[in-house]
Amino acid sequence: FRGHHQERVFGPQKRRVQLPQQLAYLRTADADDNAIAGIVRHCGIALQSRDASLVSFTDKSELERVREKFLKKKLGLGMTDDELDAAIAAIGEKLKDVRNKNRVTVYYLLAAHFGKLSDFA
Repeated sequence: FRGHHQERVFGPQKRRVQLPQQLAYLRTADADDNAIAGIVRHCGIALQSRDASLVSFTDKSELERVREKFLKKKLGLGMTDDELDAAIAAIGEKLKDVRNKNRVTVYYLLAAHFGKLSDFA
């Protein structure tokens, strides 16, 4: 996954976004292109900043932000914090060999975990 990028065009404005190889991994896992495009639109300008485009699984405030802003607010999940934190940890474990965890990849895997990919299609 490290260091490899491919360019894809997303959205009605046909915005070009450099996607890390992690997203190519999603494509090999029968990923939904429409859901990926929807998540890219949701993340918007954050993807232009390297720091904001990544999720740090060692930063507690970052994981709280993923839980509160993405899982609860965007996906509308009403589960307990412990249940949501367990799901985030499971995705972190799945990506443990990836040094820089791309936000789109993390959000895609979380949405898939909760059966919410259709929210982005």
